[in-house]
Amino acid sequence: MSTSYLVGLLVAVIVIFGARLVFAVLPLRRFALPVTATESIVFGVGAAGLVLHCSAMFFSRLVEPLPGADPVINDIRALGTASIIWYVVPAVLVILGLRRQHPVALAMTALALVAVGVTMYNGGSLHVHLAAIFVSVLVLAGVTAMLVLPPRRDHQGLTL
Repeated sequence: MSTSYLVGLLVAVIVIFGARLVFAVLPLRRFALPVTATESIVFGVGAAGLVLHCSAMFFSRLVEPLPGADPVINDIRALGTASIIWYVVPAVLVILGLRRQHPVALAMTALALVAVGVTMYNGGSLHVHLAAIFVSVLVLAGVTAMLVLPPRRDHQGLTL
């Protein structure tokens, strides 16, 4: 994975989330829905799991210092059943965290995550897989920036 790829991805994500801060039309009020605190946690755990999987594949030296990371890194990099589980479980958690969002956004997210999984395990080109990752990250950033509202709070400050 090249530095230009990472910089390009980072810039694209910053532009997407920056647009939410700059443009009053975002998030799209007509379609945007608040997530619950539980959905936020489920989404966050799933996203962290996907970052762990990607980091173990491409940046294992950054993951190695974590306690118990070596067997996880080895499982993920072997691209066997354990690696698939390490990918599918976080991907499902991301979908569950977004489950109440607009069906089109949910379908796009699911398809993008499936594309990453297929290109990872089908023995195809790394360039195709990296393109799938790029699109998947942009879809996730777009959905969260354009549609996800923070959890609602009642008049006593409790999260609903």
